[in-house]
Amino acid sequence: MLTVIAEICVHPGQRARVIQAIEHITPTVLNEEGCSKYQLLVDHVSQVPWKQHSPHSIFMLEHWESLRHLEKHQQAPHMEAHRANIKDDVIAVKIFVLQPVNGQEPASHVAGG
Repeated sequence: MLTVIAEICVHPGQRARVIQAIEHITPTVLNEEGCSKYQLLVDHVSQVPWKQHSPHSIFMLEHWESLRHLEKHQQAPHMEAHRANIKDDVIAVKIFVLQPVNGQEPASHVAGG
C-alpha cells in the first residue's frame, strides 16, 4: 500500500473554493479501483511554538493499493477536469508518495487494549 500526502497551497481567500471542489470529487475518487482513503485536511489552529502554520494550504491523505492505481487516478478524466477547475486558485502542489519502512503495515494503537 502507498500513502500519498499532498499539500495544495492556494491563493489567499481561495481555500474554501478549493475545499468545495475537492469535496465534490471525493465520492468519485473513493470509488476508484485501488483507493482506500481520500481524506481532506486543513491546518489545526493552535498557538504552540513548535507547529508549522499553513493557513493557505490544504492537505490530502490518500491510500492507494499500488503505483499503477495512483497513476490511473492522476490520469482520470475527472481529475483532469478538477485540476483545470482549480488551476487559477492554486499556487503550488507538493505530492509525497510514501511506503512503509521494510514493507511493514502501519502500526496502530487500540484503545483499552
